Amino acid sequence: MNSGYITQALDLISEKTLEDEFSIGSSFPYVTAPSGEWTLMPASLSAGYSKDGWSHGNWFSGFWIGLLVAGSVHKGDKSLINLARERFQMVAPRATDGNTHDIGFLFWSSAVPLYNATGESRFADVAVQAANHLRARLVTTHNGAYISSWGPLTDPRGRCSSAIDTMANLSLLYWAANYAGDASFRLAAEAHARMTRTSFIRPDNSTYHAVEYDLPSGKRSRGYTFQGYSDESAWTRGQGWAIYGYAETAAATGKIEYLELAEQLAAYYLNRLGNDPVPFWDFDDPAIPHAPRDSATAAIVAAAFLNMADMHPDREKAAYWKGEAEKMLAALCAGYLATEPQHRGILKHGCYSKPHNIGPDSAVLFGDYYFAEALMRLKAPGKFHNAWGTSALAG
Repeated sequence: MNSGYITQALDLISEKTLEDEFSIGSSFPYVTAPSGEWTLMPASLSAGYSKDGWSHGNWFSGFWIGLLVAGSVHKGDKSLINLARERFQMVAPRATDGNTHDIGFLFWSSAVPLYNATGESRFADVAVQAANHLRARLVTTHNGAYISSWGPLTDPRGRCSSAIDTMANLSLLYWAANYAGDASFRLAAEAHARMTRTSFIRPDNSTYHAVEYDLPSGKRSRGYTFQGYSDESAWTRGQGWAIYGYAETAAATGKIEYLELAEQLAAYYLNRLGNDPVPFWDFDDPAIPHAPRDSATAAIVAAAFLNMADMHPDREKAAYWKGEAEKMLAALCAGYLATEPQHRGILKHGCYSKPHNIGPDSAVLFGDYYFAEALMRLKAPGKFHNAWGTSALAG
């Protein structure tokens, strides 16, 4: 990949996040409005049920901190890391949030990069605290164990449900196992990965967005979606979360079976992708080719492919996955960067939730974050996020 693309994109991330720190106040961005301005939400807003509906709350504020850290590492700019430290104080209280699996996203993207960049143990301590609450969401059944995604575990609606997004939240548990020397974090994460493999992945290697389990048997009652086109469609970001999560599981456990599963999920994704490296928001939307694309999914998948390349024992396959990742990142840099000043996001044409008409064609903060993570994997391996240290995978 052209190193100029990487520098241009990371420069843009550094510049825009620094500029926006002076306008967003104590809230955090999540999607851009049609004007290009960020829509904001306070970090304190937790997830929960309102009557019959579910609100995810603010699950993305950590991503903003991650962007500040990436910019600081890229530029060597202490002002950005200091801003990240200040911002983290607003997010840190969420480490005890017992309502959502998304504390994985919140602290994998903030506390862990801050710890890696500064070496300050206080960030790692908060990350372990969050990992404790994520591990506590493990529900045991006769058929295995899974991490419940939504709501307090006392609420049966949330207790019986899990989402494919949780696979990408597992990174925090794997990290905590290494940092704290506590294998129970890894055992909980891998238990979830095993049950997700059985319950979420269809015979063609596409994935459900969400699954409702029968308790205590642990059998799948139904597969469904909140953000895809339909219950049986292939929502592309869900496929991306699965690829990312199984790549992380392979790297953290050293088991090649998870790398092989990530490759199978990735092969399905690439087969449906066609010639454009940036996917439509759902592979089965009948409006294609006039449906929205989702640059955020491309960023997530690129980060996952680079992880797969780093750990792959086969040099040819490692080169293949790195090449596919670089194609995606080059396409994002060439056609999706929001270089115009009025647009405050980094990647245009992301899709937060088309069914809910929330940011159906906008910059989305998590897309910007995974874009930065992928770029940092190329530019500064191990300085932003952990290299898991897996030199060879075992069967």
